[in-house]
Amino acid sequence: MSRIIVLGNGAWGTAIALSLHRRGGHQVTLWSHSTAEAEKIATAGENILFLPGFPLPPAIRITADEAAVRDAEIVVSVIPSEFLRATLTRVAPHMHTGQIVLSATKGVENRTFLRMTQVISQVLEPAGVVLPVGALSGPSFAREVAEGQPTALTAAFKDSNVATRIRHGFSSESMRLYTSNDVVGVELGGALKNVIAIAAGVVAGAELGYNPSAALITRGMAEITRLAVACGGRRETLAGLSGIGDLVLTCTGSLSRNRTVGHALGQGRQLPEILASLGGHVAEGVRTTRAALGLARTHSVEMPITEQMELILNEGKDPREAIRDLMLRPSKNEV
Repeated sequence: MSRIIVLGNGAWGTAIALSLHRRGGHQVTLWSHSTAEAEKIATAGENILFLPGFPLPPAIRITADEAAVRDAEIVVSVIPSEFLRATLTRVAPHMHTGQIVLSATKGVENRTFLRMTQVISQVLEPAGVVLPVGALSGPSFAREVAEGQPTALTAAFKDSNVATRIRHGFSSESMRLYTSNDVVGVELGGALKNVIAIAAGVVAGAELGYNPSAALITRGMAEITRLAVACGGRRETLAGLSGIGDLVLTCTGSLSRNRTVGHALGQGRQLPEILASLGGHVAEGVRTTRAALGLARTHSVEMPITEQMELILNEGKDPREAIRDLMLRPSKNEV
């Protein structure tokens, strides 16, 4: 039996906790940054704000106590990228050698352009704690995971033995895990697809048809792969679950928050209004867009779709004008 704590009580964190409980063989704790939120969830018996309709069994402990991380063998971080550094700084003094950290957050930190596993390692180092830190990614909507629908994900660690332990501990009849040692590729595939998903939503919201949607997904994958490879990831990783698999799901599925944001932008709505309508849910692609461009410029990688999304999101560019500018770019060989 493993003791597992899930940091972050959003929809995805809650779904992971439910999946682990359903599998059996674990003591599962769901941690919230707020005492008030933890009490609401415990009292209601479900996460009414982020994942309503899914009762949380009493065996899943709900807490806001940072010290709860001490007893965990596996720490699953599902903190939104914007808050990861500050939150983990609170928790880090209670972490210790022997633990495994699995990041399930899909994002890139603004200003530093660090991946989430890099942020985690950077925060832990001053505390003198050096732990194996890996990434969990792949095509997965939180609601379907909570429902127990079949889902396949990739767990990536540099140490294959750690990845194998996570695979055995998390796999069940509804959750199939594959392993990888390409942390960079798995992590960037999951983070960058959110940007392309917003763009796919823009195309759908502007009612531009199926042709540009297919082209956007394909060329978006080319952008993601270029940057991931430049950062040290492997091309074949981006052809897998954490690459094309996650991209297709997020660009086409109606449960995708990033696609929902893009769809509303394509209809002419303004970003502040759209984000307010999410009711506290996070669309990571909105913040990842600028960070992805910063990372791309560091490595001299061209990302035209991401550039246009940055102009739409942060400069107020008309979405149809952005699509036109992409279409009018100089032609070149596809590969």
